[in-house]
Amino acid sequence: MRITMIGSGYVGLVSGACFSDFGHDVICVDKDASKIAALESGKMPIFEPGLDKLVAANVAADRLKFTTDLKSAVAGADAVFIAVGTPSRRGDGHADLSYVFAASREIAEAITGPIVIVTKSTVPVGTGDKVEDIMRELVEGHEVAIVSNPEFLREGAAIGDFKRPDRIVIGTEDARAMQVMREVYRPLYLNHSPILFTGRRTAELIKYAANAFLATKITFINEIADLCEAVGADVQDVSRGIGLDNRIGPKFLHAGPGYGGSCFPKDTLALLKTSEDYETPVRIVEAVVQVNDNRKRAMGRKVIKALGGTGSDGVKGKTVAVLGLTFKPNTDDMRDAPSLSIVQSLLDAGIKVRGHDPEGMEPAKALMPDITYCGDAYDAVAGADAVVIVTEWDIYRALDLKRVAAAMTTPVMVDLRNVYPPEDAAKAGFAYSSIGR
Repeated sequence: MRITMIGSGYVGLVSGACFSDFGHDVICVDKDASKIAALESGKMPIFEPGLDKLVAANVAADRLKFTTDLKSAVAGADAVFIAVGTPSRRGDGHADLSYVFAASREIAEAITGPIVIVTKSTVPVGTGDKVEDIMRELVEGHEVAIVSNPEFLREGAAIGDFKRPDRIVIGTEDARAMQVMREVYRPLYLNHSPILFTGRRTAELIKYAANAFLATKITFINEIADLCEAVGADVQDVSRGIGLDNRIGPKFLHAGPGYGGSCFPKDTLALLKTSEDYETPVRIVEAVVQVNDNRKRAMGRKVIKALGGTGSDGVKGKTVAVLGLTFKPNTDDMRDAPSLSIVQSLLDAGIKVRGHDPEGMEPAKALMPDITYCGDAYDAVAGADAVVIVTEWDIYRALDLKRVAAAMTTPVMVDLRNVYPPEDAAKAGFAYSSIGR
């Protein structure tokens, strides 16, 4: 099939590369000429394990191409996927759909025959209806179907998620569109990946409901971690104990400094705004958003307390090494990363910050220009009064703790991901604090 992907960011590029690997002919479109030029030369605009090799293989096989020319890319396509950004709108938290609607209008002007237009972007309920209105207004003489096909990709594991999905959600009641989408996903259907056909509005809501539920699990275990610290329990054992219940499951029950990234923060806000518009409040999600925001700032106070201070008292001029800046491992994504709030809290208290991240330092520099960026973890801890593990990259899981402690002015460790057993940190000479144990 001929597939056009509008938007060559995270979702568009991963989806386009995977579709081409299925054997489809794919053209990825983007307005950013420098991004397209980089892709054509084999340079990836994002860090995602395995993506560079996947793109290179399919470009070499002539199944994957890149262009800035939307009109030629859409002409003759069987399916056009809209995979542009939908960031939170300034001021009210609604999803900003301006890119989706602009892309829809450009697609409408380029249509040359029957076509299926698929919203891959995460969009609020009713967006597909508005895209359909645009097509009805601008397209004459061609059969156009609008489909919702939300993505469920985890950054750092996106290729595996696309090729081995838990489910494929397709929102349409149009028979021809159903057939086209079955053909698009036929390789996965043959591997028995479940395809769920729903109404379009239902598919749009599934994405938000899924992310809100996962954000709720994260926030729940973080609050339980606080309770564990107060009563002398171990949150890791609590997580195992409840996660073994098949009705609950173990995933997203790892206590930490709060969620971030490209999806959970903006999608929970967008769901809240949708619920307000329809006067059906989702109080649980309201609490999740508030608790998560508060938690990130609380982690900064936790570090200050570990240094023996309250506010800026007794900590001004001290140095803290922050290991891990991205919101999670195996990505260079800094969007709403907990490190942003933690580092700002430390800077506000007069603390000097030295940071390291395997992939995120370049994007971090634009957001946190007032910290010192170091070549590796051991460079970062040299002369520090405390080390904070914020993101659980593999390279931070096997540090030589005695070497780290010896390099520091005072060996204080704040392990916000519970990477190290307390006894191992103690043997290395650390004053150690963690989350919920």
